[in-house]
Formats: sequence, C-alpha cells, structure tokens
Amino acid sequence: MVCPRLHAPITINLSMRVSTFLMFHSAAEEAMKSYVSLIPNSRIVAIERYGPGESGKEGTTKQAVFELNKTRLMCIDSPVKHPFTFTPATSLFIDCDDPAQIDHLFECLSEGGQILMPLGSYGFSHRFGWVQDKYGISWQLNLP
Repeated sequence: MVCPRLHAPITINLSMRVSTFLMFHSAAEEAMKSYVSLIPNSRIVAIERYGPGESGKEGTTKQAVFELNKTRLMCIDSPVKHPFTFTPATSLFIDCDDPAQIDHLFECLSEGGQILMPLGSYGFSHRFGWVQDKYGISWQLNLP
C-alpha cells in the first residue's frame, strides 16, 4: 500500500491492533461494566485509574480495555470537557443469535437512552433495531 501524499510504502504489520476508542466524561467504568454484563463472551481486560494529583478526577478511568464477544474496545473518562460527544454516525453493530437475545439487548440498551429505529422488519433485515444508550453510544442490533 502506498500513501499518496508521502509516496512511500506503508508496511502492514500483522500484529498491529485496531480498537474502537470511547471517550466518556465520568461514566466509562459504569458503561463498560454494563456492556460486559449484556454481551456474552465479554470481559474487562484492564483498568487504569487516575491517582492523586493527576489531571483526571481521582479514581475515574484513565484508560481501560475491555472485550465484547472478543472484540477489543478501549475507553477513558476524559478530564477535558469537549464541545462534542458520541454521534449515531458511528455505532456498534451486533448480529444477534435469536429473537430473545435481540429483544433483551434492545430493551436493556434503550433504557434511559433513545430509540433511533424501533425493532422491526426492514428491507435489509428480518429483525433490526437501532438505539442510543444512556451513555450516548449507538448500537445497531440485527437478527440475520
């Protein structure tokens, strides 16, 4: 692969890791624990917290790594208040295994959040729903 601006080859390193990175302002750990409890085969890999005298509020998430069904994500509680937040233009997409699973995820993730597309049959899916959870993360839930 060549970067057009640099006219130099880019070496693809097979050990390079790409992770979705979620920036919260005080709910990173709560959101992460909620997601891990909802998605099978999920776990918190590591949490580093802000300590005394650091830029973030002591005890909040400086950086964390977690896996949702073996897909790695990272999150932080940003000590800097930004004029932006999450947008539905980027979402986490889940292919569910059965109707009970999609119904459960839809109900739990939409609680306190916003339903962007109700569960239903659409031309591209037999059962699909799109929600933004109470933390601002957008989820597309699909039953193929």
